[in-house]
Amino acid sequence: MSNLPHTHERLGRPSQSPGLIRYFTLFMAVLYMALGASLWFVPAGMLRLDETARKLLAGVFVFYGIIRFVRTYQQYFKKNRHEA
Repeated sequence: MSNLPHTHERLGRPSQSPGLIRYFTLFMAVLYMALGASLWFVPAGMLRLDETARKLLAGVFVFYGIIRFVRTYQQYFKKNRHEA
């Protein structure tokens, strides 16, 4: 077999580059929100979706982007009470 560590051993380790990961995750959250906003305001003839489906999909993207942003902020940017 290979000498790779087991999953539980890898998950217990801190990430190799938390700085890059946290900013990429923030970027993706903003990208999802921007995609949702653009879907909301795109003219009706550009996509083959009816008005209700397009606005529902836009809302899902914005909501998902907000959730990702909050989770990323809590995980990477908010100081723990034990660290302060």
